[in-house]
Amino acid sequence: MPRARPGGGFRRRVGQVEQDLRQRALDRIKKKREFQAHLIAYVTVNAFLVVIWAVTSRDFFWPVFPILGWGIGLVFHWWDTYRGEPSEDQIQREIDRLRGT
Repeated sequence: MPRARPGGGFRRRVGQVEQDLRQRALDRIKKKREFQAHLIAYVTVNAFLVVIWAVTSRDFFWPVFPILGWGIGLVFHWWDTYRGEPSEDQIQREIDRLRGT
């Protein structure tokens, strides 16, 4: 029968859980900041392209192509950043799938 180890094994596990939560929180904050920087770049560059279009020609609205193309990438970045963590049920299903059960 296993014995409880002296030296606070339970406290170490609780400490590890806290470290894991802290790391997950830091990772999420980093992803949100990266998305915000991406969004600022998108708006700034595309506004500049619209100004160039307005000053030079005003014929065909050619900035639509970079706006839509880059916008698709921005939507995927948003999805990756804000879709949330997987549920325990989703994790268990994936583990079962990987085991082949």
